[in-house]
Amino acid sequence: MAPPLPIITCRLRGDTAEMLGGTGTEILPYWSFTKTVLAICALKLAEAGRLQLDVPRPGESFTLRQLLDHTAGLPDYFPLQTYRDAVAANEAPWPRDRLYAETMAQGPRFTPGAGWAYSNLGYMLVRDRIEEAAGQPFGAHVVQAITGPLGLRSIALATTRADFARVHWPAARGYHPGWVYHGCLTGSAPDAARLLQAVFSGALLAPASQAQMLQRRLLGGALEGRPWTDCGYSLGLMNGRTGAAGRAIGHSGGGPFCVNAVYHFPDAAPPVTVASFAPGPSEGIAEHAAVRAAL
Repeated sequence: MAPPLPIITCRLRGDTAEMLGGTGTEILPYWSFTKTVLAICALKLAEAGRLQLDVPRPGESFTLRQLLDHTAGLPDYFPLQTYRDAVAANEAPWPRDRLYAETMAQGPRFTPGAGWAYSNLGYMLVRDRIEEAAGQPFGAHVVQAITGPLGLRSIALATTRADFARVHWPAARGYHPGWVYHGCLTGSAPDAARLLQAVFSGALLAPASQAQMLQRRLLGGALEGRPWTDCGYSLGLMNGRTGAAGRAIGHSGGGPFCVNAVYHFPDAAPPVTVASFAPGPSEGIAEHAAVRAAL
């Protein structure tokens, strides 16, 4: 039997990146850490007056802010058995309209603002609004607004199976990233950490936007098999506490074959940002690795 694949972890303190596993050159799927990037893009466009966070569109009852913090009441597509079966069968992604129709057929979860429910579909709509306001595809906008100015050259939006052929985890290389309808960024562990650190250093957002991004909705307490001692969500950010490591703000993610956890730990002395990537289906593995690196 082949030995287990190692966890890839980058710890970033200030400008110093330390690899605790891996070389730092591996290309990895960012999965739902892409939601953090979508939120940054939306807030930057709002700063420029090109998006409104709190005004519903005609015919809609939810706002962009509610999409960003999962309080819009929209259902999610992952519970659809037909969706999961199609991904497992390695089929081509469905047309967007089919995905939207089948997901919405589940019905709303609650009246916008009256609850919280994680919705990948909601972030697909966030991407739509970003592309409309920016006048360019999401991948190109990320380069123009975020990764280009920060010099994060490894990060790119995966759109084809060929893009995933670059991924470090062998089992994931045949996956079609089109199944992630809000988009799936790929890149190195150090660049993931640098991107998140830039949110907290003020390199990406004005102070008022950063404050809005970090406003937290408390969701609950400890989760079995994961390091959280309390859980919350902000705009594109999981925002909670992880025991001795204190506050952890970032995002976990997972897809077929691998998972990730990219978090800033502001209570560490000095503060530290960690990006951990692991094979397998359990986000808790990557989260525990990130917490260990922060201690």
